[in-house]
Amino acid sequence: MIQGEKLFDLVVRMKPEFRESGEQISNLLVGTPNGQQVPLSQLANISQGTGASFIYRENNSRYIGIQYSIVGRDLARAVEDGQKAVAKAVKLPQGYRMEWGGEYSEFLAAESQLNVIGPITVMLILLILFALYGNFKFPLIVLLSVVLTEPVGALIALKLTGTPFSVSSVLGLLVLMGVSVETAVIDVSYINKLRLGGQNIQLATYEASVVRLRPIMMTALVACLGLLPAALSHGIGSDTQRPFAIVIVAGLISRLFLGRVVSPVLYKMVAKEGDILQV
Repeated sequence: MIQGEKLFDLVVRMKPEFRESGEQISNLLVGTPNGQQVPLSQLANISQGTGASFIYRENNSRYIGIQYSIVGRDLARAVEDGQKAVAKAVKLPQGYRMEWGGEYSEFLAAESQLNVIGPITVMLILLILFALYGNFKFPLIVLLSVVLTEPVGALIALKLTGTPFSVSSVLGLLVLMGVSVETAVIDVSYINKLRLGGQNIQLATYEASVVRLRPIMMTALVACLGLLPAALSHGIGSDTQRPFAIVIVAGLISRLFLGRVVSPVLYKMVAKEGDILQV
């Protein structure tokens, strides 16, 4: 029923004795504007068939929703395979279209946002490190050491646990980058401090890698122990938080061990005796 711009859904249901068969429905009397009554069969074609119990509408169009769940696969790849299979097997009539929505549309939106947020995050970290050290040499080796160490454990953990690489995993890598940069800064700043105290590059890098092990380990273990329950969870709602936690926990562990070797080596490769040192 339409009243101005308002729409109201109405359902007319006759008593059971008047709707047990198509013939009874056809014989229902309908009043006309001049007061007469005519059978419904003279106004409509009555037939029995199978159809939709509900008609859904969105954006002024009818639609049929098909829902499915994905287990043990990456969402993006599963949808891409589904799109290829449907394109081969289903030919839509004129006027019909197919849209893949739900979590996949949310995934595409999040992916487009990460394509902007990711580079901005890296640039901000680089600028902050430049302000800290006064050059691009040490900021670049900090970022390079992080890139070489943090994804190793994260990717291995995702593979061993059978966890698909998702948007949640990418967010975990971004968070992990922040913590890993912090541990790398602890190394580089302490090496610079020792060099300002008169030690040579080789001795300073060796002593820093040993002395700074405890604070770096404390920083990594706090985050690991805090996220370990989420990384091991399998209950309802863990599909989103579990990849995020696995990436951070495993990445910090790989960073903790590999960083003890990679960071000093990279520092020794680029450090010169005439460097301007800032802590």
